[in-house]
Amino acid sequence: MPVGFPRCPSSPYRPPQPARLAPRLDMEEHASIWTHVRGLQRLSLCDWPGRSCCVIFLGGCNLRCPTCHNFELAWNMESQPLFARSKLLLFLAERKRWLNGVTVTGGEATCAPGLGELLYEIRKIGLPVKLDSNGMRPEILAEALDSGLAEHCAVDVKGPYALYPALSGDRVTAAEARRNLESVFAQAERRPGAFSFRLTRVPGLTGDDIETARGYLPAGHTLTLQTYRAPRRANAHADHEARRPVGNVVNG
Repeated sequence: MPVGFPRCPSSPYRPPQPARLAPRLDMEEHASIWTHVRGLQRLSLCDWPGRSCCVIFLGGCNLRCPTCHNFELAWNMESQPLFARSKLLLFLAERKRWLNGVTVTGGEATCAPGLGELLYEIRKIGLPVKLDSNGMRPEILAEALDSGLAEHCAVDVKGPYALYPALSGDRVTAAEARRNLESVFAQAERRPGAFSFRLTRVPGLTGDDIETARGYLPAGHTLTLQTYRAPRRANAHADHEARRPVGNVVNG
């Protein structure tokens, strides 16, 4: 396990210093996770099926998907107000008796430097964590699960590998998409129940494309289809793709 990712607080391990993700991320090591916390949905009954959870939104993303519904949060997080560390941790401590978990989403959560520190603080309070991800940094998902800081990872499969350049705004090649997602699928085979997969029916995807993407999944896993809603290009707020009405996020 890379030394920068702490283990779950319930284990004997304690980090000797504030946790940071491994420096392989294309981010400055000293950047703080708390500068990326840009929103909170206080209660969701759909983000973690079967659980009542809150949703923490992190700014920044490694893709530029032309259909992104969280484009302001993903590409220009400074346009969204910070959610203070003290306010967030106080909220979690006060509401933990009514919550069954915390979903950490984006943007792309695995891009945020110091993600391990945020997850460690949530787990210290006693709440389980689900990570939402585009799957392009599978090593971060593995670290989060190995360390006990995340219980579940929900991964977006955008379509056939060949379409990833167009679907990602030319940020990922078909070969890179295949390599990263095959790593995720291999993890899912080794960890029954730790992964779920979903696909948003964005414009241009055909039924055959969806079936191709479905065929990538390991045995025993299903691909949940999500309805696409066109992004609003003015006054939009963080709302993970098609699953949440625009503006249903508490900021500040």
